[in-house]
Parts: sequence; C-alpha cells; structure tokens
Amino acid sequence: MPASLHPPDSLFVLALALAVEAALGYPDRLYRALGHPVTWIGRLIAALDRGLNREGDPPALRRGAGVLALAILLAATGAAALLLVLAAQALGLPLLLGGLLAASLPAQRSLHAHVAAVAVALRRDGLPGGRRAVSMIVGRNPESLDEAALCRAAIESLAENFSDGVVAPAFWTGAAGLPGGALYKAINTADSMIGHRTPRHASFGWAAARLDDLVNLPASRLTAALLVAAAALRADCSAPGAVRAVLRDAGKHRSPNAGWPEAAMAGALGLRLAGPRVYGTARVEDHWMGDGRAEASAADIDRALALYRTAIGILWGGAAGLVVLALLG
Repeated sequence: MPASLHPPDSLFVLALALAVEAALGYPDRLYRALGHPVTWIGRLIAALDRGLNREGDPPALRRGAGVLALAILLAATGAAALLLVLAAQALGLPLLLGGLLAASLPAQRSLHAHVAAVAVALRRDGLPGGRRAVSMIVGRNPESLDEAALCRAAIESLAENFSDGVVAPAFWTGAAGLPGGALYKAINTADSMIGHRTPRHASFGWAAARLDDLVNLPASRLTAALLVAAAALRADCSAPGAVRAVLRDAGKHRSPNAGWPEAAMAGALGLRLAGPRVYGTARVEDHWMGDGRAEASAADIDRALALYRTAIGILWGGAAGLVVLALLG
C-alpha cells in the first residue's frame, strides 16, 4: 500500500489540509494562475457531456453514456491524484505535499465568507443587496424571497454545504488520502453539473446523482452529529432540539442526505428550514425541517455561522485526535 494511503498518513494529510485551508483558503493568485481542481474537473465533465450526451438517443442509451462518462471522469481524476502522490513521494515529502494539495478540497473558509456576505449585504443594502448576495450560493429564484426566506436560504446553504463541501471531502481524504478526496470532489462536481432531473440530464446524469447520494451518506450523518455536538457547547443553541429535529424530519427531505444537516441546524437554532421553495419558476413543496420559527433574520445567520465555526473546531479536534490515536496504535 502506498505510504499516502496508509491510515495514519491519510489522517495526517487531512489534519494538515483542514488547517491550511482554514488559514489561507484557496489564494486568488493561485486561482488566476492555475485555476482550481473543481474547474479542471468541470471542464472534463462539460466535454464528456458534449461528446456523449446525444439528445436523439433513447433514455437507456443516454443512461449508459452517463455511466461511461462517470467512469472516464473517475479514472482520469484518480490517475491524476495518484500521480501527484507518487511525485510527492519521489520528492521525499509525501505528507507535507499531500496535505498542501488536499487543502484545495474542503471549502471551510469560502463557505463562511459567502454566507456571512449575505448578512452583511442585508444589513448594508437591504433586501435587494441580500438577494444579490444569496444568489451566489443558492439556486432558487432570489426575487421570490422575502427577508425571512432569504435568511433561511443562507442558513440552509450553510448546513448543506458544510456536509458536502467540508465534511464529505474531509471524510474521504481521511479514509483514502488525496485520491479519496479528489474522487469525492469529482463525483460531487458531476452531480452539481449533470445530476439534475432536466430533459437533458435526467438519464445522462443518473449515475452521477446516485453515486453522489451514496458517497455523501456517511458525511451527512457525521455533519448532523457535529452540529449536535456544537450546539451542546453553545448557550444560544439547543442540542436536544437538534436531535429531535433530525430524528423527526431528516428522513422527510427530498434528498437522502441534505435533510440531516438542515434538520440539525434548524433544531439547534430553533428555526424552521427548507419547506416550500421556488427554483426558477417552479415551486417545490418540501417538508419543513425543525418546528421553530420561520421568521429568520440576519442575526440568525450570525448564530448559524457561530455554530458552524464551533462544529469546524470539533472536526479539527477529531482529525487531530485520530492522528494521535493512529500514531499511538
């Protein structure tokens, strides 16, 4: 087994990646010079979509083409990640370079910044500014949102993206090092690009959507547990409320995974999240998560971010603790 995939080593890579990303994010200078792994993956997905997803083909053939596209994507991503692992080993710095490379996978810092920007814009520029800011992080029609719905949308995005943008890449990096985190990111990006139930992607994106559901399953449950634990450490949150909401509501969400962090966040903050929403011109009748008040405010976004920061701290502590246990074992 390559050194970078040995469990203690992958856990060290995870701990370093979380620390580096929290401190630095993904520097704009680096993005302008080289792009980002998600943009590279996205270009490949777009090329596969153009080349293999033919609208005149029957649904079964388009589903098969989607399976092939996903296999090509994962093979290319896995090969690139393994080459980087081998290069790091050849340079004699597998853990340091592995951690620095894996720091591009979680999005702790950027998620906090984008959600915080909604509260800032709402306070500074009112509802129009809040709508502009929230349109950067949610897919629903911002013009359909009043102030309470806008704040709920920001908090829901924080909860869901904490799971699939932070905890899931951390989980798979800790389990299988840089290749594990990179493969997860490829699956999640494919789901976001082609995993929609639209006429073009309902069949072609079926494999990407189903695989994304599967690989996000452990992280969504872990995220809910992290939010419950964080709520227990905060005087302005309710851990029992989070547990009750998860047990009652998580399984009622249309997503097999998103309901877990959203319900935990709602119960912890004493809010109702999700519920009926408008995407474009289509109204989606989702079940409410939590049984608190629906009238969320910018102050609730602040509380959600504080809960998120506490949960991130628990995640860091858990990663560091696992490294110590692995070394002692």
